[in-house]
Amino acid sequence: MLPLSLKIIHLFLICATHFLNINYASNIKLKIIFLYIVVSIYKINICYCKNISFDLYLKRRKKYNFYLGNGGTKLTLNLNYNYAHSPEDIQHYDTEKLRKEFLITNLFTPGDINLTYTYNDRMIFGGITPTKEDLEITLAKELGVNFFLERRELGVINIGGEGTLSIDGQKEVMVKYDGYYIGKDAKHVVFSSADEKNPAKFYVVSTPAHKHYPNKKLPFKDAISMPMGDQEHMNKRTIYKYIDASQMNTCQLQMGYTVLEPGSGWNTMPAHTHARRMETYMYFDFTDPNMKVFHFLGKPNETRHIVVENEQAIPNPSWSIHCGVGTSSYSFIWAMCGENQTYDDMDQIPMDELK
Repeated sequence: MLPLSLKIIHLFLICATHFLNINYASNIKLKIIFLYIVVSIYKINICYCKNISFDLYLKRRKKYNFYLGNGGTKLTLNLNYNYAHSPEDIQHYDTEKLRKEFLITNLFTPGDINLTYTYNDRMIFGGITPTKEDLEITLAKELGVNFFLERRELGVINIGGEGTLSIDGQKEVMVKYDGYYIGKDAKHVVFSSADEKNPAKFYVVSTPAHKHYPNKKLPFKDAISMPMGDQEHMNKRTIYKYIDASQMNTCQLQMGYTVLEPGSGWNTMPAHTHARRMETYMYFDFTDPNMKVFHFLGKPNETRHIVVENEQAIPNPSWSIHCGVGTSSYSFIWAMCGENQTYDDMDQIPMDELK
């Protein structure tokens, strides 16, 4: 169907053709005036159509590049937008469309900040990999605020080499698997690596916040550990809770780290949903360079899967199941936000309801 503007152009061209060919329109001045009006309207509408097309293109783009000056060095911050989806939409997605809408790749590229803003509970998550230069998230205008954490809180887990986290000038060393909670109102959060050849890889998750809670370092050795599953069901694993309501206050963010034992592949089964919260999974520490993880999502009676590689993430809608199985053992970082902070608030799906 033609846009209204093109219909107008078409109608004027028809009228002009008809007008210039009828006998009583013999006045040459009248013809010239009429043609001038038609051409003017045509030009206006063409410009209008181009602007509309350009605007639609911008709205559909999901990746924006920002260049941050830091001692004259050009640094890149990539911000990707992930839109919310209904169950009915996903029913019609083929493999490539499903991957495009849900699979987040290239999280950790040296010297870059790679973030995704998901409209599911407005969570921002991604990877920060400093090398020679320090890196700082400087999102402000994009969020309608003066600085990134003006109305947000932030969780961090380092999955790479040793690094340093500087919060408004206060520095903390972060070794592999160390975590950190940073409360609302922190103005400058700067990430750096001790060795550019073995850089830190900071996985970060940020959620909206209404109140400031104290910053807190979360060493791996102090994380709450929960052994789960068994070898018979191929789901023997340990859940490490870093940011959890049972040991600290946050506005809504929960975050942790799950490690599967050798010989186990399922990260949770039976599958579950928690309609009151959404969750992101970031898979990493693959024990075999050729292995894959099959992440399942969708409604229980309309399941889909995405093949995931090392250091890739998936934002899971709250209405969707989420579980995965790997061809070898692996780890993943989970992060949640939503209506409550009750970790066990989930709805188990009976096995005979899965399709």
